[in-house]
Amino acid sequence: MSSPSRLRLFYLLHLSKPASNRLIYREVRRIKPRSIVEIGIGTAERAGRILELACEFHEPRQIRYTSIDQFEDRAATAGSALPLREAHRLLKATGARIQLVPGTPLEALARTANALGKADLMVLSPWEGAQQLAAAWFYVPRMLHEHTVVLLETVAANGDASIRAVERAEIEALAGAKRRKAA
Repeated sequence: MSSPSRLRLFYLLHLSKPASNRLIYREVRRIKPRSIVEIGIGTAERAGRILELACEFHEPRQIRYTSIDQFEDRAATAGSALPLREAHRLLKATGARIQLVPGTPLEALARTANALGKADLMVLSPWEGAQQLAAAWFYVPRMLHEHTVVLLETVAANGDASIRAVERAEIEALAGAKRRKAA
């Protein structure tokens, strides 16, 4: 890693804003993912940084990034809508293989969970709404392998975001709760 890369890495891991994203960047550095799934892309700034870090460890064409988001259809209360074409343009510049799936987490995962394959890193964001995300947990276990890291972002009432790792047992419980409701 060259000196400018080390300086950039230090910035992302220790000084970048919002501070809650630093955990994601540290996990990217630790696990060196080739397959990343992000539900709720927001402004795509974080996605760009995730891909920037992943490209430090792998050739860009070896990295597969998938984002599920409502893009233009996102409610105004969930943040400014990022057009699908704009998101694709921004992320394609990284050289990684980009797949953007429009729709709610439930709709998009119902269509694509099996085709997406196993992810090394999954980031779930509240951009898409808690109810939509709760219903989508049913599809998450089929996208995981034994070393997949799942990170869940939550936003407090005061607007402060935090990110935490979700353990496999909790994922299975959340997915199972959806199955029981459906039966």
